[in-house]
Formats: sequence, C-alpha cells, structure tokens
Amino acid sequence: MKNEKSIFKGALLTWHQLVNKRLMPWKGIKDPYKVWLSEIILQQTRVEQGTKYYHDFLRNFPTINDLASASEDEVLRLWQGLGYYSRARNLHFTAKDIVKNYKGQFPQSFIELLKLKGVGRYTAAAIASFVYKEPVAVVDGNVIRVLSRYLGIDTPFDTGKGRKIFENKANELLDKENPDKFNQAIMDFGATVCKPKKPSCEVCPLALNCLAYNEYRVSSLPVRKNRVQSRSRYFFAFHIENEKGLAIEQRTDKDIWQGLYQLPLQEVKSYETNLSTQIERALWLTFQENDINYLAHSPVFKQQLSHQKIHIIFVKIALPHPFNDGLNYTYTRNLTKFALPKIFILYLQGKSLILD
Repeated sequence: MKNEKSIFKGALLTWHQLVNKRLMPWKGIKDPYKVWLSEIILQQTRVEQGTKYYHDFLRNFPTINDLASASEDEVLRLWQGLGYYSRARNLHFTAKDIVKNYKGQFPQSFIELLKLKGVGRYTAAAIASFVYKEPVAVVDGNVIRVLSRYLGIDTPFDTGKGRKIFENKANELLDKENPDKFNQAIMDFGATVCKPKKPSCEVCPLALNCLAYNEYRVSSLPVRKNRVQSRSRYFFAFHIENEKGLAIEQRTDKDIWQGLYQLPLQEVKSYETNLSTQIERALWLTFQENDINYLAHSPVFKQQLSHQKIHIIFVKIALPHPFNDGLNYTYTRNLTKFALPKIFILYLQGKSLILD
C-alpha cells in the first residue's frame, strides 16, 4: 500500500502543480464562511452555474452575521433558480446557529462541523482540510470516480458498504501533510481528466497503474446500485391579474418549492382529453366559485427536478368582482422581491397563452 500511495500521490500532486488550470474563486481561501458557502451552493450544482450565486451571496451577505440577520425570504429570493431549496433553508438556519451558539465562529474540526445542520461528511471534510488542514479526505462524485477506476473498485458506491470502502481508501491515500492540496487535486482531476464520459485516459498521468484502464473497464466504473425513479406530476396554475396586481401565494407545505411563491396551484392526476372541462373542475376545487371567467391557457411547461418531472398548464382567469379570494397581490414590477420557482419565472417572462 505504501508504494501504491506514493505513486498515486506523486502523480496526482505533480499534475495539480504543473497542469491543473481549473480556476474557481474560492480555491485557496482560508475563510471557513466562504468555503462553507461555496460547498453548499455546489451541492447538486455545476461550478459554472454556482459561481454567480457565490458572488451574489457574498455581495449581499459578506459575513456570516449578515446572512444570519437576513430574512428567509431574502435568502430564498437570492437562491432563486438554483433548486434544492432545502439547501438555502439549512444555510440560513446554520448561519443563525453559528452566530447564536458558536459566537459567530465556525467549529474547527471535522467532528464538530458535522454537528451543523446541512453539513454532511463531504462538506465537513472540505472545510476541515481546506481551512484548518485537518488530514481528512473529501469524498464526492469526482473522488469516487477516480478511486473506483484507479483501484478497480466495483462495489456500488451508493450502499453503506461502498461508502465505507471509498471513504477508507480516500483517507489511506490522502497526503496527511498537505490535505488541502491533495483534496483539491483529486476533485479537480475527476472533474477535468477522469470525467464521467469521454475521460482523457490518453493523457492521464495515472493510466499506467489504473486498473480500469488496463482492464478495459473505464466505462463500467464506478457502479451505482440504486437509481431513483422519477415520477411525473401535473398542475394547473391560475394567472389572476387585476388593478391590485398579480395574485401570488406562498408554499408552506413540506413539498417541492417550500417557502417559495407561486401562482395559485391545483394538482391533478394527469391531463385529460377534454382540457376545458378539466380546467373548470380544477377552478371549482381551488376557489369554490362558479362565476369565474376562464380566458385562455398556456402550452404545457415542464421542469425536471431531482426525482420529479413537473408539468404545469397556466390558465388565465378573471375572478368575479368583488371576490374575497384571500390571495396576496403584487405588481409585476415588484416580483423580483419574491422567490419563485424557475418554471413560474419562465412562464411570466413569456406569458404564452392559447385562447380556448
């Protein structure tokens, strides 16, 4: 193992020093707030997309005290379009927790960092190693892919046994004296060389000793056991606009888009052939009112979430006047003050409607 570790570490760190040109604004930073912020944003997010949000958050909340003092609506609005909104709520909760219970200072060890809400083993390892140089390995998708191919590990990584194997191997190979450089190197290597598709094996400095490459198994590693099936959901969203503005409501249920704002929404099992009749039925279920003027509807708008495919038909309606609908209204020019799901933003930007 000693020789294997030496070869792997040497080739990886040489590549990192001489070849790695992957630039990211948080690389090399020793501020735990900025490292934490970047890691939470980058969960389930591409670096190219996350970079803008990273800069926006730092501009609006330069310190953890600023973030803790913000309202949840402010945080969700800034997170708008990034998805996985539970990350934003956890981010806000943890900022307040650190300010209140840790005197505004981040814990300085992997074990203590794990006690923070929304901070898993990967994020805790990133902060501990990058900021405090604690010798603990980060294990994300890039690291798993590199180790699985190099060591020929075919145990599914999404099982308890697999997670333990990859974490142990990552910590065995870790450069204990330079954990920050090593962790950054292996993540960048997985992102730019040992890619999921079309890896650059022909220029890979690890290829000579890579089991997957030498056994023609690159395309079959790493192995995933469980693939979550995506389900489809269907909605009608009601576009109500009058002299008071546009009707919106806040989602409070523990479901998709919790805490965000939307147009009034009614879920159905699927879309029927006789759409007009179904829309009228959905209107009654939503408002319990017969005298509603249904004006037009949109084509189907679609959005793929992590495990759900959302379908929404937007319906332009006019409510009878006066009508005590219990809705909140805002002028469209003020919509930027509210966090809305991406699919609603796309609709409101285009407002493409079909006359019935």
